[in-house]
Amino acid sequence: LYTKSLRLSCRLATQRSTDAILATGCLRSRSVVDVGCGDGFYTIRFWDLAQPKSVVGVDPAGHAIAVANTNKGNRSIKFLVGDAHQLPFPDNSFDLALVQSILHHDDNPRSVIREAFRVAPEILVHEPNGNNPGLKIIERISRYHLEHNEKSFTSNRLRRWIEENGGVIAYQRFAGFVPMFCPSVVARAMKAVEPFVEALPLLNSLGCAVTVIVARRST
Repeated sequence: LYTKSLRLSCRLATQRSTDAILATGCLRSRSVVDVGCGDGFYTIRFWDLAQPKSVVGVDPAGHAIAVANTNKGNRSIKFLVGDAHQLPFPDNSFDLALVQSILHHDDNPRSVIREAFRVAPEILVHEPNGNNPGLKIIERISRYHLEHNEKSFTSNRLRRWIEENGGVIAYQRFAGFVPMFCPSVVARAMKAVEPFVEALPLLNSLGCAVTVIVARRST
């Protein structure tokens, strides 16, 4: 729904998320596991744009992995069926675990963070910004959010989960202002003010659409 939509708002939002993750510089020349990669849309983007050393994408949905393997073409990305709570890799198999927008779909997000830290000493988390009061309202009234149990977490809660699993936050940024599936006229207006929202410390923590966190194992 997000990645294949031709709606302007979806294209702007997905591009901003891509740019925010690339801006961390964490993917380049590193071995990466993309946890919950879905159909590989972002995985393939990051392969092309960030030039990682190697990438493995893992998702529990067999059909999504089949689509990802079709879409990757001749890229040397590996896509596997697997559970984010029990990844099929030994400890420290990767330089970085990418945990992009899956925690808010999961019944036990702390377990996902713990497993990500097991297979990599550094994790990159991308999630909807649970500090945003507008998002909280949407979660309570949107039929889609209610049917899919969509939720979001505050930055303090994400920080606590990371610290409980032996991690320390090295980088955090709030980004994006354009919501998915809004009218194009609204998307254009919100995109125009997006840089100002992102630049102001208090406003960005309450107004931005997503947060990007880089955390490292402290031990």
